[in-house]
Amino acid sequence: MTSAVVPLEAFLDLPAHARLLGLDLGSKTIGLALSDVERQIATPLETIQRVKFGLDAAALLKIAGKHQVAGLVIGLPLNMDGTEGPRVQSTRAFVRNLIPLTELPIVFWDERMSTLAVTRTLLDADASRAKRAAVVDKMAAAYILQGALDRLGRLGPQEDGEDESQYD
Repeated sequence: MTSAVVPLEAFLDLPAHARLLGLDLGSKTIGLALSDVERQIATPLETIQRVKFGLDAAALLKIAGKHQVAGLVIGLPLNMDGTEGPRVQSTRAFVRNLIPLTELPIVFWDERMSTLAVTRTLLDADASRAKRAAVVDKMAAAYILQGALDRLGRLGPQEDGEDESQYD
């Protein structure tokens, strides 16, 4: 069996306590972020230096296996007006090639503004240019994954009688 691109709602049916892996696919690197087992918090994990697809996919799937990941959240770099450009085509091609190699379900997540938001945060923290370059991809992956986790939290059942509106 191979994986498939699924709607985010399908992740509600994943096994309990299974992590999600967020990806920020760049032309030179792949930023990775990992959720906690409760799928509440995204944490920057690492950055893979891209070489060629086969090696990139093998490294990615090895990391997913090591962390017992149940699904992938991949940033979709839409243009600001919502249209799809060359970067989206490249991301979709990567996913098309990845699907036969794994059983993990895959969700695309709109990543507009993720790198900008992370860069602003790092600038506000007075991070040096070198420090920003070293962490921006994995932090962008965490930003992407956190957006998906937050949405999943709103889609999922509320526990302990919590009123979801208090968090919005």
